[in-house]
Amino acid sequence: MSQQAVVPKLVDVEAAALIVRQHAHLTPVVTSRLLDEKFGYQLFLKCENLQRAGAFKFRGAVHSISRLTPEQKLAGVITHSSGNHGAALALAGSIFGVSTTVVVPRTAPQVKKDAVIGYGANVVYCEPTVKSRESTVEKIQRETGAKFIPPFNYPDVIAGQGTAALELIEQVPDLDAIIAPVGGGGLISGTCIAASQRSVPIPVFAGEPANADDAFRSKQSGQLVTIDNPQTIADGLRTSLGSLTWPFVRDVVQQVITVTEQEIVDTTKFVWTRTKQIVEPSSAVAIAAVGKTEFPVEKDSRIGVIITGGNLDLDDLPW
Repeated sequence: MSQQAVVPKLVDVEAAALIVRQHAHLTPVVTSRLLDEKFGYQLFLKCENLQRAGAFKFRGAVHSISRLTPEQKLAGVITHSSGNHGAALALAGSIFGVSTTVVVPRTAPQVKKDAVIGYGANVVYCEPTVKSRESTVEKIQRETGAKFIPPFNYPDVIAGQGTAALELIEQVPDLDAIIAPVGGGGLISGTCIAASQRSVPIPVFAGEPANADDAFRSKQSGQLVTIDNPQTIADGLRTSLGSLTWPFVRDVVQQVITVTEQEIVDTTKFVWTRTKQIVEPSSAVAIAAVGKTEFPVEKDSRIGVIITGGNLDLDDLPW
């Protein structure tokens, strides 16, 4: 069985944590009385916006590169990314001395493009479609022999991302639920593993932009739905689920809750001003989802929220 077909389990997330903690920050959990009053829950924000490279993606990237063979490290790695995964992989590559190439959609935010370049990766631009991303990666792979590390649909990435929820559960006992944003699904899948495979499972929910609601549609229909190049200010959530991540949404995620573009903007502003945490719109999606009437958890419950990143283009704010 190839590595791509192996679905990670809790033991894999726990093993990943041993590697990730050697290189990643133990990010803090922040609370806010004003947030609690606004949404009616006890919210515990796991601040991955303060992670290295500014997002949770560093966890999956550093775990994946750490597990490469010496021959694979010598040949280098390649990925496609709208920004955060590319920057994370570039930083992880620099730590392990591995050459990194990132295929970036030309429409990606400039701050994320600059981060990828700043961490030393080779950047190749493509059109903002899944087909363009994949064909560009395949062409470079044929030419260089680089190992492809996908942004989400990859066991080592999923296991690495799950370490964020694992830490959150250790930092905040007795959580009643955890919610995270869903795009390609690497984080939500890792969160499902960390939360649902314990002796006392913790329910997992997902927040998603209504303008990029492939996970919501997939869960409603029971069939994997993809959306090509959706338009949302939550740029980190424009990617559809993959073959490994869809089953976690289908079978483990309790509910996918969608939020509007205005709700994303309003929540981003509120978090900035009330918690002083600079979060990107993708992170605000999970918090906004908690405020929806569709969120089925009893009021005053203890809700863990994974804040996924803080990489914004301050010259092109979503409002």
